[in-house]
Amino acid sequence: MSAIPSSMTGIEISAPGGPEVLRPAPRPTPVPRPHEVLIAVAAAGVNRPDILQREGKYPPPADASDLPGLEVAGRVVARGKNVEAWAEGDEVCALVAGGGYAQYCAAPAVQCLPIPAGLDAVQAAALPEAVFTVWTNVFERGRLSAGDTLLVHGGSSGIGTTAIQMARAKGVRVLATAGTAEKCAACVGLGAERAIDYKREDFVAAVREQTSGRGVDVILDMVGGDYVARNLACLAADGRLVQIAYLRGPRAEIDIAPLLQRRLTITGSTLRARSIDEKGRLARAVRDAVWPSIEKGALRPVVHATFPLAAAAEAHRLMESGPHIGKIVLVA
Repeated sequence: MSAIPSSMTGIEISAPGGPEVLRPAPRPTPVPRPHEVLIAVAAAGVNRPDILQREGKYPPPADASDLPGLEVAGRVVARGKNVEAWAEGDEVCALVAGGGYAQYCAAPAVQCLPIPAGLDAVQAAALPEAVFTVWTNVFERGRLSAGDTLLVHGGSSGIGTTAIQMARAKGVRVLATAGTAEKCAACVGLGAERAIDYKREDFVAAVREQTSGRGVDVILDMVGGDYVARNLACLAADGRLVQIAYLRGPRAEIDIAPLLQRRLTITGSTLRARSIDEKGRLARAVRDAVWPSIEKGALRPVVHATFPLAAAAEAHRLMESGPHIGKIVLVA
């Protein structure tokens, strides 16, 4: 193994603001704690929470790196004294609470997973945040199961493209919304039976038509705001609305009567603030339930573009401009 340098390049947030505040800077190379491994980062996924952190709206947990980046892939180069599951040289991807935009990143060993057979590091770096999020919210909290119908809002996003494929691999019928004809076509190409252009169609009417008036069993939503009441109108009896973000705002006004009459559930969660033990449990569940689908080719991360680590600002500009389908990845 080559010597680990004492310093590295990381992407700092110089001040809250636009993409231009992301700047390469020298940083001490992390030293893994007893329960962690040190990963030489080959690639790091870009996610919308990174943008919120850059804007000063989503601070990292107190014990996490202040560098952005919630998922990485690369090679284990060191490990803490209590780590037995991984060895130096192992190729892994990992969910982290911060620090992914760097040449080296420390990750709790239990949050690491082997890079699936047939995938490279760039593809693997696009997996953890989306797969963990979809699994815990849609399948655990939303109780999605074979034979159900799922509506995915933002079907062409990194989360959306992952949710469509994960649901189809489990025998679920999928509908999706997206904002252009190209994005709708991408959703259909991934397995959605119907993609609704929300800029041109009323998604509530389209869902009712597609389900012959029954509605869907589960909705994955990251829009919030005025979508909440419209989502409830799309749900079948005993349906579940799973909220993971609120791009249109955190407040909504709803009529509680249908909630009672049709026994509806509103749930949701965030991932970053959960404990290491809980994320480790999710990693084990994902490895058992999702990794086989990836290795059989039933699920493939959709990578729209890659950028060098030093061009993180350009990656953020692309994400904020909105034309991408799938994930954006930084290459270290």
